[in-house]
Amino acid sequence: MSTELGRRAPRLALKDVVLMVTLGVVFGFLYWVFVQAWNGLAVLMGPAGDLAQHVLLGAWLLAAPVAVAVIRRPLVGVIAEVIAAVVEVFFLGSPVGPLLLVAAALQGIGSELPFALGRYRHFGWARYAASGAAGAALVFVFTAFRDAWWGTDLLTVRLLVQVASGVVLGGLLAKVLVDALARTGAVDGFAIGRAQGVIPGRYERRVR
Repeated sequence: MSTELGRRAPRLALKDVVLMVTLGVVFGFLYWVFVQAWNGLAVLMGPAGDLAQHVLLGAWLLAAPVAVAVIRRPLVGVIAEVIAAVVEVFFLGSPVGPLLLVAAALQGIGSELPFALGRYRHFGWARYAASGAAGAALVFVFTAFRDAWWGTDLLTVRLLVQVASGVVLGGLLAKVLVDALARTGAVDGFAIGRAQGVIPGRYERRVR
């Protein structure tokens, strides 16, 4: 039994760890850019500006599904999201502060869950959409408690907008990014490449 489990969940290789950290750092900087977009959108939305955070929330979910799709190992999505939050908080001075680390962990857990339920073998559009929806919904519960949204008139609107954003920006957009990355051949040496039939060698090529 132990041999079978070992084949199903081998340890992360060094290159997997390096890529996971790299993705976390890259998305950490991108998340900071999204914060600036959030501020600008809030101004443009005027009286409804408080909803801007929900409109763009899905963008902060991207690190997890991208990392999971490429590396296909448990917890890499959660860790990538937390690394991105560390970059935001400690290097870019996120106004949210250390609580962002908690939110990032919840985002990662929610976003990775649909892939985990599929044993990291299924990466279709529906799976990505479920990833975005779950990540957005889970972090919404935490934020609703933190910001005292429960019982307010806009609670349902906030939730629906945030989940929709998760599906589109945190799920479907992640699928587009992963597919584009796979087409470049840059990740052929990872689990995603093996799943797509890449033959390892000096010049890696795909099985036709």
